[in-house]
This record gives sequence, C-alpha cells and structure tokens, in this order.
Amino acid sequence: MRAITRRKLIMAGAASAMLPCGSLGFAQTVGQLSLLVPGNPGSGWDQLAQVMEQVLKADKLIGSAKISHMGGAGGTVALPRFIREWKGRPNALLVSGMVMVGASIFHNSSARLIQTIPLARLIGEFEVVVVPASSRFKTLQDFADAFTADPGKVPIAGGSAGGTAHILAAMIAKALNVDPKKLVYADYPGGWPVLAAVLGAKAAAGIDGYWEFAEQIRAGRMRALGISSGTRLPAIDIPTLKEQGIDVELFNWRGVFAPPGISDDQKVAMAGLVEKMVASRRWIEEVQKRAWISMPLYGEAFATFVADEAVRVEALLKDLGLAS
Repeated sequence: MRAITRRKLIMAGAASAMLPCGSLGFAQTVGQLSLLVPGNPGSGWDQLAQVMEQVLKADKLIGSAKISHMGGAGGTVALPRFIREWKGRPNALLVSGMVMVGASIFHNSSARLIQTIPLARLIGEFEVVVVPASSRFKTLQDFADAFTADPGKVPIAGGSAGGTAHILAAMIAKALNVDPKKLVYADYPGGWPVLAAVLGAKAAAGIDGYWEFAEQIRAGRMRALGISSGTRLPAIDIPTLKEQGIDVELFNWRGVFAPPGISDDQKVAMAGLVEKMVASRRWIEEVQKRAWISMPLYGEAFATFVADEAVRVEALLKDLGLAS
C-alpha cells in the first residue's frame, strides 16, 4: 500500500479516536489500573509503566495497578491482542511508542497503533551507542573505522527489528557510506537482554535508550561512545554523534493508548488521570532523575502526531532499505 493511501486510512482511524482537550478536571481515582507492556521486564516500556504505577499510587490517583508483559517483535505480538482482547475494557492502557510504529511496518503487521485510542505522548529519550569497558573501541572514531572497513565484523545488539535502535544503526551506516543492508544487527526484546549481549561479548556494540545502560556506564562496565541527540544534554555527559562527525540525530518517544471500544466518558476519565499524573511533582522528579525528556501531547494533537509518525517512519525505513 502506498504511503499516501495508508495515511488516508490512518487519519480516518484517528478521527474516530479524538479526545476532548483539557480533560484534567475530570480526573478521578481509579480502583485498579491495568497496564499492558508489549516488551519484557526491564525494557523502556516496562520502566515507564513502573514509574506510572509508582507515581499514580503515591498520589492516590489509583488504588492499585496490574502490569502485564507480552513481549515479542517490537510490540507487534501484543498490539493485535490489545486491540482484540482488551477492546471496551475501562481503566486499561497500552504503553507504547516509536519502536512499535517502526516494528509494525517492518513486520508488515495488519495491526497499527492508530487502531487504538491515542491518549498521551509522555516522554522522549535519545539512544546511546555503547561498548563493554574492555572493548578495543575507545572512541566513536575507532568504532566507525572498524565498521566502515568491514561491517560484518562489527555486529550491533539492540531492540526489536525495525525499532528505534535498528533505525539508528542503519542511519549510522548510511552516514558512514556503508550500505545499511550490510549491517549485522542482532535484535533482542530490549532492556536486559541487550545489556547482557553487550557485556557477554555477543555483539561489538549495543544501542538502546540511555537509562537502560546508565547504571553500567556509571559503574565503568560500559563505555558510551555517543548519543543521538542534536546537542549535548546537560544531565548526560556523553558526546553526540553529530559533534563527532556522524551527522545523525534520532529521538525516541513513548506514550499511552486506551483500547478501542470504550465510552466517551471513559476516554475523558483516563485522559484526565494521565494529565493529572504528568502535572504531579513526583512525576516531574522521576522524569528528571531518569534523564527522560518530558514532552506531553494529548488528545487530537497526539492522534495526529501518531498518524504522521507512521508516514514518517515508513519513509525512513524504506530509505534505509529496512522496508519494501
């Protein structure tokens, strides 16, 4: 299906999922919140769900939370089940983001995020290229030289195929004038498996969100070669890819989605719950602590953003040779 045709279908779906703006005043306490994490424990999605549970409980916005994990293929295992089996279920949220957008396209899945109800974009995070402390790559230039000479000998570990880490690896290859199709990319269900692959020398380097590697970097067990932000981040002392000569910038985002089939009142209630959480002092402190970037976007504006992301990411994947 051509991108322009898919865009029309996406926007048609988005039109049926619009939420009222300014729903903060409708927030009320939820007995039990169900959160579906389409990845494994320790993944970026899981970390967001854990922080949400912590803040919502501490602020007495929910009584309890049940976090369910359903990993596999960048969320494309969980997404169709969320759409089908969680349909009409109140007080339920899917934690997702850019990785699922790319994975759905990469795996040619018939299930897409826009078939849910986009509630809120919450945070963003830049990707970090890391190596074990014992690696022969002391700098990003060392890595780039070896990768350019023979990409097959520099395997990279990262999250799901078609996801943000995979896209960044392909963008780095292209910036170094290496055919992205020659990239040796080992995909894992994010979080701890990627970390284990890098520390266990199953890959020459790893790519994931900063927070997934932060503890190992601080402890000196990993070395960060570069971060995918456009400029240096005050809270993270890692040189950017761009300032080291690789003209690449990539931003990952995460948010929450309600299941299709819920009532308008339920949409308003869940939107209000999320908005109140984002305004919380505890939430702001957790975002700062984890070097996440707060980027809230709600309702109609977020639904439009998700539709536009599908078009943008598909074009990017095609340009990198990762999608047909």
